[in-house]
Amino acid sequence: MKLNVGGIDKVLRIVAGIALIAWALMGGPVWAWIGIVPLATGALGWCPAYTLLGMNTCPMKKS
Repeated sequence: MKLNVGGIDKVLRIVAGIALIAWALMGGPVWAWIGIVPLATGALGWCPAYTLLGMNTCPMKKS
């Protein structure tokens, strides 16, 4: 599993995921539990959709 989520993308995913989960916990709609997905992809640094689309927001590692 090659990392493909980095930088501000990672931070935004984690913040959005936490916000959606908090909303669900406070009585929001059931669909707000979808926040688990951006939280997990941000925490892991890997997004399967990015892999399928050939995208990468991780900074390139210098040799």
